[in-house]
Amino acid sequence: MLKVDLHCHSNVSDGVLAPAAVAAYARKGGVDAWALTDHDEVGGIKAARAKANELGMRFVPGVEISVTWANQTVHLVGLHVDEDNPDLLAGLAATRQGRDARGREIAAQLEQAGIPDAYEGALKYVGNPDLLSRTHFARYIVETGRCNSTPEVFRKYLSEGKPGYVPHRWAALDQAMGWIKSAGGIPVIAHPGRYRFDATAEGVLFDEFRQLGGNAIEVVTGSHTPDQYAVYAEVARRYGFLASRGTDFHAPGEARVEFDALPPLPANVTPVWHDWF
Repeated sequence: MLKVDLHCHSNVSDGVLAPAAVAAYARKGGVDAWALTDHDEVGGIKAARAKANELGMRFVPGVEISVTWANQTVHLVGLHVDEDNPDLLAGLAATRQGRDARGREIAAQLEQAGIPDAYEGALKYVGNPDLLSRTHFARYIVETGRCNSTPEVFRKYLSEGKPGYVPHRWAALDQAMGWIKSAGGIPVIAHPGRYRFDATAEGVLFDEFRQLGGNAIEVVTGSHTPDQYAVYAEVARRYGFLASRGTDFHAPGEARVEFDALPPLPANVTPVWHDWF
């Protein structure tokens, strides 16, 4: 069976490894077909494609776009995008604006909570200065010894209602889907089980996504619990969505599930890649 991973990050966004190194790490984990999906950035795709080709892996160019929907952040993965498409590039550039100001506000709140120099500390982990994110702050806070892991940092400091949480207004759902489609890509709702929507709101999200032409969601992902694999397989069947799979890899040792341990999609869903390879 072909092992496919369609959700990974490099140091071009908030990952740790360079794109070529992520490709090598995925291949070492047994991956046969792979997508690089950096946050709001496609600058790593050419290097990722070249390394994947060298390693004999099938490659899918991708991106993960932050969207504001119902006052929450939702992520869309775009698969098979043309990384040189001008509409996509302009949209991603607009989405990246404001991250630095947000980062400085996060640092100010963390200083009030007793964590000084967080802005400078987070920058040590940034590969792309345009993409300073909460994950970079989380890695710095782990470095200080205040927390033992990045999930613990998010629970204590960087989630809603905690010191260090600063909301950001991202693109609208229809905008992001338009950029992906303009680039010839396939929009996928990333890790739907991670959002704090009740059943009614989640249903509205899926309905709107489908009305806008979306037809795929992530089912098996490192951001889901094993119980959620079955839940979102059923959602995929109910809505007629194709199913995607990916580790949501950011760094060795940070992932909930490594490349070689992520289970396959359930047998009763249709993979988003069913007619690609």
